[in-house]
Amino acid sequence: MKPALQLRLGQSMALTPQLQQAIRLLQLSRPELELELNAALEANPLLEQDEAPDEEGPEERAEASTAEDAAASGEDTFDDTRDEPLDLEHSDYRSAGGNVDDEGAPQDAAPEDLRDHLLWQLNLTSMPERDRAIGVALIDAIDDDGYLVEDDAALVAALAPLYEVDVAEIETVRRRVQQFDPIGVGSRTLAECLDVQLGAFETDTPGLALARTIVREHLEALARKDRAQLCQLLHAEPEEFDLALALVRSLSPKPGAGHAAASAEYVAPDAYARKIAGRWQVMLAGDCQPRLSINEHYAGLIAKARREDANYLKGQLQEARWLIKSLKTRAETMLKVARSIVRAQEAFLEFGPEGMRPLVLKDVAEEVGMHESTISRVTTRKYLHTPRGTFEFKHFFSSGVTTSDGGAASATAVQAMIKKLIDEEQASSPLSDQGLALELNRRGINVARRTVAKYREAMNIPSSNDRSRLGVR
Repeated sequence: MKPALQLRLGQSMALTPQLQQAIRLLQLSRPELELELNAALEANPLLEQDEAPDEEGPEERAEASTAEDAAASGEDTFDDTRDEPLDLEHSDYRSAGGNVDDEGAPQDAAPEDLRDHLLWQLNLTSMPERDRAIGVALIDAIDDDGYLVEDDAALVAALAPLYEVDVAEIETVRRRVQQFDPIGVGSRTLAECLDVQLGAFETDTPGLALARTIVREHLEALARKDRAQLCQLLHAEPEEFDLALALVRSLSPKPGAGHAAASAEYVAPDAYARKIAGRWQVMLAGDCQPRLSINEHYAGLIAKARREDANYLKGQLQEARWLIKSLKTRAETMLKVARSIVRAQEAFLEFGPEGMRPLVLKDVAEEVGMHESTISRVTTRKYLHTPRGTFEFKHFFSSGVTTSDGGAASATAVQAMIKKLIDEEQASSPLSDQGLALELNRRGINVARRTVAKYREAMNIPSSNDRSRLGVR
């Protein structure tokens, strides 16, 4: 084949450096944006940060946010650092309970997990060093729920480099650990855990003896809800059985659950939604759009500098302008998306999770005139503060299920309805997944049993059989 030159016309899209920068800034969270801007301020002498305080109050900013020109400018801000009394009873903010350093600045206390809590008690317990080493090995083998997950052989092997111990010694120390707070920790089975907790009651507690018999010998039968057969088997009157059952239900099947190892994560809202004068208003946080400006001193040197220096300063000036414009675009986009979300989810803000309506990225993208990928970037790791709490933008998006009137209910609303039904059910006869589905169908929500099961499991709610075992929800 003879080589030849051919001329073809075609179209292709290319991302300019400015557009690439705008997209990158759009997907950054607030902490990441702060790091990005700090690096830019250090590297670019033409950039400076405006430290001028914002004198406008939140009410004035909220009123300004209703105007069309404010929507276009994207400069609605809300500074939540006002110097006014904090109503702890009605405020959404809670004290961190941290310590205070020598200069009076609050310092968050390090979170204490279950292992730390148990080791602290072990160190306060008088015992030989040999027993203390066994206690440490036992505590290291306890999972987050409070159960001992290693067998005796594994514990003997773990202690071998320090001491040669036998099973009887391990069992003796384990019995002492089980009396630590939370009581029952270090048990191997649910029955043993509940029995240890019952052992802490006064011996004259009504129904105690029957309750211990139930957890030791008839826990599986209790899960099957065979009340009449259990009363007959235990030779107990129904009233006596109910008294013992109430004791069992007061126990904790997972004693370690109250000592989570994960530390709390704190987020700063990017936008605020508040109802003012009967209308829901959205404002960006005061520091969500950092105020950057051009350093006039260095900009004035461009005309006087030598060619090489002038070219460098011109390049830095152009980059500074691009960054300032990209930050403005980021704020405008975030404000538009937040407003669209609030308009769509006003029922949630008014009535709670049951009022959440189905919402997908395409709905918001069509309303604000942007691509779905842009909406996805905006809603990732951005947070909206509402009277009902602070939520990631993505929290307000969910698929929907059909209703009997031809409408749709969001998955979040259906989950809230399922949780409410379970909270209101009778402990003696919990609703099965089929029963929940039938009740939702009666209320006009077309949902199948397996869908109910999926939503229930997503909320970490046990099945009806497990809930009936100990009355746990």
